[in-house]
Amino acid sequence: MTPHTVPAIGSEDTESAYHAALRRLFARTGGAWRLGLERVAELLGRLGNPHRAYPVFHVAGTNGKGSTVATLDAMLRGSGLTVGRYTSPHLVDFSERVVVNGVPMSHAEITEWLTNWEPVLTELGATFFEATTAMALSHFASCGVDVAVVEVGLGGRLDATNVVQPVAAGVTQIGFDHMEFLGETLEAIAGEKAGIYKAGTLAVVGDTSPGIRDRLLVHAERAHAAPILVTERDWTVNEIEVGAGGTTFTLHVNGVRRRLTTPLVGHFQAHNAAVALAMLRGAGGRWAEIEARAEELLPAVRLAGRFHQSPPWLFDVAHNADGAATVVANLLAVGMPHPITAVVCVLRDKDWRGIIRAVAKAAERIVVTIAPTSPANRVWDLHEVEAWAREEQLPVERIDDFTSALAHARAEAETILVTGSFHTVGDAMERLQVHPLAR
Repeated sequence: MTPHTVPAIGSEDTESAYHAALRRLFARTGGAWRLGLERVAELLGRLGNPHRAYPVFHVAGTNGKGSTVATLDAMLRGSGLTVGRYTSPHLVDFSERVVVNGVPMSHAEITEWLTNWEPVLTELGATFFEATTAMALSHFASCGVDVAVVEVGLGGRLDATNVVQPVAAGVTQIGFDHMEFLGETLEAIAGEKAGIYKAGTLAVVGDTSPGIRDRLLVHAERAHAAPILVTERDWTVNEIEVGAGGTTFTLHVNGVRRRLTTPLVGHFQAHNAAVALAMLRGAGGRWAEIEARAEELLPAVRLAGRFHQSPPWLFDVAHNADGAATVVANLLAVGMPHPITAVVCVLRDKDWRGIIRAVAKAAERIVVTIAPTSPANRVWDLHEVEAWAREEQLPVERIDDFTSALAHARAEAETILVTGSFHTVGDAMERLQVHPLAR
C-alpha cells in the first residue's frame, strides 16, 4: 500500500511539525498495554516487510541489554558496516531511538513518516511502540543498512520487535521489572524474555544465575534454536578489573584466553560484552571474523546514560534496585570523589525504596525530586518518600522543583549522581546541555 502523501515541510516549520507529529504518536500510549504481534506484522506488511531486507541481532533482558546493543553496534560499525540501532526509551530527544551509524533519524524524516502513515496506523489501531518499531525498521531499509541491532522494548515473546527473524538472539541478565506484564517470578520473566529465541537461529544465554540460566536454556531448546551458546558453559569471564577508564576482563572460549577491555564501567559490563561477542561468534562467517577483532573494536563502545560521566555529573538510568546496586558498586570501584550527592526521581510503580537504599550506601546526601517529563500517572509521592526516609534514617532531602534540586546538589558536592529513571537522566542532561550521543 502506498502511504498518503503530504506537502513538503518547509525548514521554518520542521520543528513545530515534528512536535505535533510526536504528540499524536505519544497519544497512542493511552489505555491498557496491548501486547502481541498481529498489528505490527500487518503494518510491516503494508510497508513491504522492510525488516526482511537486512540481518538483525536481537537483544532482550532486564539489565545489560543496552550495553550489549551498544557493544554490537560499535563492533559492527568498526568493521566498516552500515548499522541501524533501535533502542528505547530515549533520554533527551525521541530521535535517539532510531540511529544509523551514530546519526539519529532526522526530525523531518520522523515527521514525514508519521504523517504519511498515520491513516494506516489509525486503521490498524497501532500502539506507540508498534508504530515506532515499524518506523525504525522501515528507516533502516530506506538507508540500506548492512545490519540492524534491535533492542526489545518490553519482555520479548509479545514485544513488537519480535517480528524480526534474527541471525542471533541474545538474552542478558534477568531481574524484576514490569512484573504486571511479565510475571511475578524471575522464572516467569525469563520465559517471556526467552520468547525471542527462534527455531534454527543462534540463541545466546547470558544470565549468570545458574537457575535462570538453566531456565533460559530449556526455553531455547524448546524453541529448537540452533546453535545455543551459554555463559559458563561455552565461555567464561573472570579476572575482572573495574576502573575509571572502563572494565578489563579475561574471556575464555574453547581453551583460548583473551584479555579484553570495554570502555563501559562496571563488573557486569564484562559479562555484557561477552554476550555481544558470543552473538557475533556464534553467528559465524563474517560475524565471527568481526568478533575476532574485539581487542581492536571494543574501545569504540559508548552508551549514553549508563555510568555516563560529565564531571562533576554522573548519569545512570538505573530504574530498579539491581541497577542501583550496580551503580553504587561502580562508584566505589572507581573511587569517585566525595562528598557525593544523588539526585533521585523514580517512577511510582518502581521499587523506589530499594533504589534509595542502594544509593544511600555511596551518597552522603540524597535529593529526591520530580523529573518534569515523568508521566503524570506514574509520578511518585514525595510526601510518602520523605516520611519513609525519615523512618529509615536515610539522608534524604526533598526539593520538588527539578531545576532547584540540581542546583542544590551541585552546591555541596564533588560528585553528583543523577539516577532513578530515563526521565530523570534525560531531563537533567537537557538542562545541563549534555548531549546523549556526543562522543
